[in-house]
Amino acid sequence: MLRAILARRRCCWTILPISVSQSLYPLSAGYTLRHGSNFIPKQRFAMRTAYFKQLPGEEQCQISFHLLLDQYKIDKVFNFNRSLTEQIDSSLDRIRANVEKEFQKKNKKKKVKRPTGQPSDDSASAAANQVAEVPTDVVPVVVSLGTAEEKLTNMTIADVLAKFDAGEFSNAQLTVLDTSFQISYNSPEVHAVKLPTSMLADFYVYPSRLELHFATRESSTYCWSRGKMPASGDAQHIQWEPVSTELTYMVQKSDVGYHLKFSCTPKDAAERTGPTTEIISSQPVQAGPGLCPFEVRHLFTQQKLKDGQFRVVSYNLLAELYSDSDYSRTVLFSYTPQYALEMDYRKQLFIKEILGYRGDIVCLQEVDTKIFSLDLVPIFHQKNLTGHYKAKRNVAEGLATFYDVNKFELLEKDGVIISEILHRYPEVWNIIREKKPLVERVENRSSALQLTLLRSKHDPRKHLLVANTHLYFSPDADHVRLLQIGFCMLYVREQYERIRQQYNLQESDLALMFCGDFNSVPECGIYKLMTE
Repeated sequence: MLRAILARRRCCWTILPISVSQSLYPLSAGYTLRHGSNFIPKQRFAMRTAYFKQLPGEEQCQISFHLLLDQYKIDKVFNFNRSLTEQIDSSLDRIRANVEKEFQKKNKKKKVKRPTGQPSDDSASAAANQVAEVPTDVVPVVVSLGTAEEKLTNMTIADVLAKFDAGEFSNAQLTVLDTSFQISYNSPEVHAVKLPTSMLADFYVYPSRLELHFATRESSTYCWSRGKMPASGDAQHIQWEPVSTELTYMVQKSDVGYHLKFSCTPKDAAERTGPTTEIISSQPVQAGPGLCPFEVRHLFTQQKLKDGQFRVVSYNLLAELYSDSDYSRTVLFSYTPQYALEMDYRKQLFIKEILGYRGDIVCLQEVDTKIFSLDLVPIFHQKNLTGHYKAKRNVAEGLATFYDVNKFELLEKDGVIISEILHRYPEVWNIIREKKPLVERVENRSSALQLTLLRSKHDPRKHLLVANTHLYFSPDADHVRLLQIGFCMLYVREQYERIRQQYNLQESDLALMFCGDFNSVPECGIYKLMTE
């Protein structure tokens, strides 16, 4: 069993989701940068643009804009969440009230001495020291939505958005204090982004979370930069040097000691562009663990195999729920430093190892659901590997099978929970059904079986049925594992025969490959059952 063990113009940046502080410095023409905490995401809003966003199925509309009025000392990103059923006039009143509040806060009454003559008595002298509050000029805050010809009023927000959807009022503007904002409706947006806490030299780094709205990863653009933290500890004064324009970045040895910054400019297929979001790593790049054993094995897999041949990788990742417990840390992996058990550290190692084998088919076990979607899918996609996932029952881990899209075409994918197919095969079920303790132990297992039917692009006559499973782990359960693999083989045989008939294939045109973590050795009955 192969297991992942554990080496060691203007814009505004608004923090997602925490508010920013008020420090300013010029970024580029038409933009202003607003600082917040060093290491949380900051979003750059284009000036003179008001963003209206309504996600499908949600009953709220988000309205955001950056109001910068130097003469009134106002520099603030306003964010509103309003119900779709609310009248637009009420929404505009709420915007007006919030802007008035900000105006009053930034333009408080000034205290000045009251002008007097030359008094001679004490009371007159005291009067001379009196101060008076002189109000600043009152500026009426007017907020409107519409065009120069027509204002949007007496309708709900839902009605307003429907007009935007229909292409009406394409020139509509939100006007606040004589400042006009062009409306951007459902603009591409970085909804959430997060970087891993561990970044090692000579390993891949990529966002551990990147959630886009109204944008695609393929259309969006990216930038990685590196910089040294100044002695002040203020990351906003780092001098950044671009190092990559890909979603993933192979961290270099020369990056050790540097912080990394990731920037994403969201775009959709129509090349609409939304506000850029950037995030800075909370920790500097660290040196890697040195020469890993898998790097020696990589010497034998430096090239992909040619067409007509394929290489297979099977790997147990060690799911986080099995490594992140007191029992794991003190008993199972007591020899391992705690930092090396952290998933942000481990995943850098096992991803580099797996990709370094340059496999055409990759079967994985103990794959955390979030690791599959947030880590494996995006980075494997860049290596022309795509795949599917089958979760175990009631557990947040399961099986994943990937294949090289340049070599194979996906025809079918399937997944079952082994304990849920027992009754389909009376030739085995009738033998064990009366053995209640055994049946209960088999039925309580959450083990899964995953099938993938592929067709060769090099020779379309050739098909491959890939099975992937992870059998029960308990050392005293050889009999349970033997039953599990028996039911798996019956199910695979059933699907194999169906596929042959459905696709009219000769036996020589449909091969079967069974991968997995069988928790067994060749001396066990499982190996004999599968080979004899």
